Amino acid sequence: MPNQTHSYIPLPQLYLIRHCQASGQAPEAPLTARGYQQAEALSDLLSSFPIEYILSSPYRRARETALPLAHARQLELATDERLVERTLSATPREDWLDCLRQTFDDPDLCFEGGESSRAATTRAIAALRDLQQRQHMTSALVTHGNLAALLLKHFDPSINFASWQAMRTPDIYRLTFSEDSLATIEHIEHTV
Repeated sequence: MPNQTHSYIPLPQLYLIRHCQASGQAPEAPLTARGYQQAEALSDLLSSFPIEYILSSPYRRARETALPLAHARQLELATDERLVERTLSATPREDWLDCLRQTFDDPDLCFEGGESSRAATTRAIAALRDLQQRQHMTSALVTHGNLAALLLKHFDPSINFASWQAMRTPDIYRLTFSEDSLATIEHIEHTV
């Protein structure tokens, strides 16, 4: 059940989108050929949704996911540094998957040079607060898997490591707000 205590984001609807298939994890890693196809199909899928504003992580794979939709809607694509993927550790770790699982259980756990779940969630929520100030009825936010899962967990504490593992690239969630609090989180099923 969604957490009803967060009353500072009165957007009627927000589409939270995990980017399409990418060629890597680096900030400038582009989408794969399949990822570009997915981005076009995602734009087609969302064509009937009343999206008025699109905000993206500045990472290339997120921007390239959002661009077809922005072009189709004749909207400018805005970016926000606070939507970049969460850095788990400054150096690659062989046990990264177990480390990531631990950060879902302990939001303050921070590996050397990395960012805790709480810190990543805080910056993403700050971006959502600023998005609220734009007063659009429906917005899309394009980001990364771990950060998207942390945002969902902020509103629904039942979201966990297994929820993150089940996410696809791309993936879409519709968050609907009512009277300044979250009413529903809906996973948008698709074949993109």
